[in-house]
Amino acid sequence: MNKHFKILLVFIGLIGLFTSCENDGMKVVMLDNPIAPTLTTVPDLTLQRTAGNDTLTFNGTAVDPGFQASANYFLEACASGTDFADPVTLFSGVQADVMKVKVSDLNTALLKKFPADATTSVDLRLRANLVVDAGTGALGTTSKPLTYISDVKTVNVTPYGYPRLNLINSGIDQKIESVLGDGVYSGFVKLNVNNPFTLSDPDTNTSYGDAGGALAVDGNPIAVPSDPGSGWYEMTADVNALTYKLDPYMIGLVGSATPNGWDAPDQKMDYDAKTGTWNITIDLVDGDIKFRLNDGWAWNLGGTPDNLVHNGDNIAVTAGNYTISLTITNATPVGSETGTYTIVKNN
Repeated sequence: MNKHFKILLVFIGLIGLFTSCENDGMKVVMLDNPIAPTLTTVPDLTLQRTAGNDTLTFNGTAVDPGFQASANYFLEACASGTDFADPVTLFSGVQADVMKVKVSDLNTALLKKFPADATTSVDLRLRANLVVDAGTGALGTTSKPLTYISDVKTVNVTPYGYPRLNLINSGIDQKIESVLGDGVYSGFVKLNVNNPFTLSDPDTNTSYGDAGGALAVDGNPIAVPSDPGSGWYEMTADVNALTYKLDPYMIGLVGSATPNGWDAPDQKMDYDAKTGTWNITIDLVDGDIKFRLNDGWAWNLGGTPDNLVHNGDNIAVTAGNYTISLTITNATPVGSETGTYTIVKNN
């Protein structure tokens, strides 16, 4: 009896040992054909300016690789039949089941690709970048993502045009807009100290100008501040309260690769309102670059093309002529700014 009992104990011990070894060496196995995400429901995309503060919800399902994994999701749109050759991102996040987008933000994104106050046939898809590993450069890292894409849904979209105030005599054709249609207009404008300007509402034929720092109907031309002078500004005008503000907003390149090195003035970029990007074509030497605002370090971006952050790492470049495009994904508060960039070497 004792002999049999001892044999039984040894047998149980061996099972425990094998089980332990198997658990220690357990591996995650991916399905041969991971299940792609799906875009299940799409709201009515006939957008209304009066609903600008409302939220629309898209629903989907997550990618299923056969194990629990993290993924980044991108809801993308393109003109029907163009096979997403030039898509616009309507939503990005880490979950696919409920994707909420503010109407005014969705409208702004759609206007980058589609005409205002017109109905356009658009293809939508949900793209998932599966993150399996990190920090190794292996397949599944941010530099080599595993990408899975939903079936395409074709819908009609009708973004609304914004009420606008045109800048008259500013030197170039430009405007500021009221995203909510509530009489508050804003936007980035390129100003010249030699070109004082007025604001014109084309819907009411009303002209606005300056009256001692306030906004006034038929007021005097608005002067551009001599300090910091000509360049890009963020302008806000409230035709209800009759106020306006001009805040310098000059995004520039700085660094050892630029003509002025790490010293100001930075190499100023130009804003493209259609794409929402800041752009520059410039000759650089071997060295480093970063992006910063108004020649100061309080607001600055460094890091990788898809992950620019406040006080991020310097960006190394070799000598050549480059076209650089910056997208600011988060501008405020100062110290939490983020963005992405592309850099193309022309020669």
